[in-house]
Amino acid sequence: MNAEKMIIFVKELERLKETRRTAYMKSGRNESVAEHSWRLALFALTLSKELPELDMYKVLSMCLVHDLGEAYDGDISATIQVNQQEKVRKEEAAVERLTEVLPDNMSHLILNLCREYNLGETNEAKLVKALDKMETIIQHTQGTNPPGFDYTFNLTYGREYVDYHPVLKSIRQAIDDETKKKIDEEG
Repeated sequence: MNAEKMIIFVKELERLKETRRTAYMKSGRNESVAEHSWRLALFALTLSKELPELDMYKVLSMCLVHDLGEAYDGDISATIQVNQQEKVRKEEAAVERLTEVLPDNMSHLILNLCREYNLGETNEAKLVKALDKMETIIQHTQGTNPPGFDYTFNLTYGREYVDYHPVLKSIRQAIDDETKKKIDEEG
């Protein structure tokens, strides 16, 4: 391992601390990609005993790297319709750029985790996708959003990712109940 190159990589990760998402914190400021990824990883960790059949090292790793592709072009709101194939292509190119200073085996590991997440075919990727969507919805109901925020979007967002597991369905139901409460409060 080349220490200088590792430091370059770690410094480049600051971009994710500075890259803002479209979700709002309680304080009213936009959360960062890094904050989202950190909370997503902790969300997954809390479920590790509920899902012993999964490779939790892979799950936690995937949580940490799933949004690395936003380092250069930023976050795109889920409410904006984009060409998904082009978005994935650009994000994977960004991950390649971000990890080019790392040894090939580490660069390939990170890129492969991102690709696995994007494909969403393995149980680990399905879990991370489900938690990613649910963490976003939790932030929507927890945060101080601008007037006119569309909370009804939360009720359908990412639902297709939770239907494969009863634990996820249960969590999603509680999140949907919070969203409905928020809609009632906002009138």
